Amino acid sequence: MDFSHYAPLWGEALLTVLAVLIVLLGSLMKNSGKLMGYLSAAGLIAALGLVGSNLMIAKPTLFFFDTISVDALSQFFKVVFLVVSLLVVIASLSKYTGKGADEYFALLLFATVGMMVVASSIDLITLFVGFELASLSTYALAAFDKSRKNLEAAMKYFIFGSVSSAFMLFGFSLLYGMAGSTKLTVIASATIANFGPAALIALLFVIAGFAFKMALVPFHMWAPDTYEGAPPLVSAMLAAGSKKMGFAAAFRVLLVALMALRMEWYLAFAILAAITMTLGNLAACWQNNVRRILAYSSIAQAGYIAIGFVVVGKAYGLAPTTAFNGIPISPAQLGLAGALLLILGHALMKTGAFIGTAQVASMVSKNDANDPDDISNYAGLVSRAPVTALCMLIFMFALAGIPPTAGYFGKFVLFSSAIYSGLVWLAVLAILNSALSLVYYLRIISYMFLKEPAGPKMAEPKGYVVALVLTTIAVLYIGLFPQAFFDWAVQAAAVLLPQ
Repeated sequence: MDFSHYAPLWGEALLTVLAVLIVLLGSLMKNSGKLMGYLSAAGLIAALGLVGSNLMIAKPTLFFFDTISVDALSQFFKVVFLVVSLLVVIASLSKYTGKGADEYFALLLFATVGMMVVASSIDLITLFVGFELASLSTYALAAFDKSRKNLEAAMKYFIFGSVSSAFMLFGFSLLYGMAGSTKLTVIASATIANFGPAALIALLFVIAGFAFKMALVPFHMWAPDTYEGAPPLVSAMLAAGSKKMGFAAAFRVLLVALMALRMEWYLAFAILAAITMTLGNLAACWQNNVRRILAYSSIAQAGYIAIGFVVVGKAYGLAPTTAFNGIPISPAQLGLAGALLLILGHALMKTGAFIGTAQVASMVSKNDANDPDDISNYAGLVSRAPVTALCMLIFMFALAGIPPTAGYFGKFVLFSSAIYSGLVWLAVLAILNSALSLVYYLRIISYMFLKEPAGPKMAEPKGYVVALVLTTIAVLYIGLFPQAFFDWAVQAAAVLLPQ
């Protein structure tokens, strides 16, 4: 049998086989944590190469009765998920090397496969299966260290995640009842023909379900407690990977299946984006726990990314009259491309920031500190752990949107699209919120560089350092050489919004 037709899906197949193999090897071998980590890193690099070989797909390729689509948009998100997972695995080589490491790395790989399935899904069933594979894996990862704090965080995450899945599944069931099919393109035709109360109720539940996954206010309650209580490296996976999975699914469902209801979800996301970015930044200003600061920052960043939905809903159908960096592009396409760029940048920045907190927590916990994530533990970090401090400095500037970083470029494109679409009020609000975020980012920086050291010089494990340096280089590279990434995001956006 010739399997060459399935070459675009070899990345997912490789990681699935590798995850099962790691579980089997872990049951047969003792003290094999390092080996499992290296196998996971090698598998993720190979999968990244396989996805990269099909990066710029001109025409979507469909699989499994037209339920899976491999296209430029799916490849964009797969690269994001694979890079985040690879960075987390590299950092994990300094921590998860003993008993249970095989389960840890296998769960990371299964979560990554679930996210990749979601990125390619154009059918509600495969979309939900991918969601659940990723969610169930991350529920277990959140409790992996088995401390009381981990278990509490995992329980909250599980409860809220289950509720969000129920909301989303109920909305999906209504859409299936209207269309008689679970395929997004068929549902799109049905919502045009049968626009009515049932479609609006389905839209309400679908938005609520996705808003939980994306941590938009008022569906954000789980995020601060979960990001604080889960192991720091797992928090990186949740904030940088799992949350982006929610955006990948929402883009597919709303911009394909429910585009006929765009005026309704445009208004909903305009309100959600404005409230989310404002509440997230205000709440972060009052925190003393660095991981809670990053959690509320992540909520605020979700509000920025949600502007992409607002721009698409408002500007859809407008002619491509806007020239951006010499490329004619419609405001709607520019908005989606800006959201994708910010997703890419935020995934890197947030991964690096949480790895930095993991580094500090691992060093502080040896001194039996009551709260290893308290901001006081970052005092004088530049003299105690200089590589970690310098990388964290770059991440804080990038999250605030200061050039030349990936955070600046993503926000610049996205906020520009809002202005071009006539959403000046939303762009101004986003810019003011970005300025407000400097309050807590600069506070962390001042502790690291201006305060007296809180303790002796710390050792910086190689796994953490390698992951931090690689992430920092990526964040700066995107900011310094953005054109290729902009072109890539525009091509990905064209899958859902062709000219």
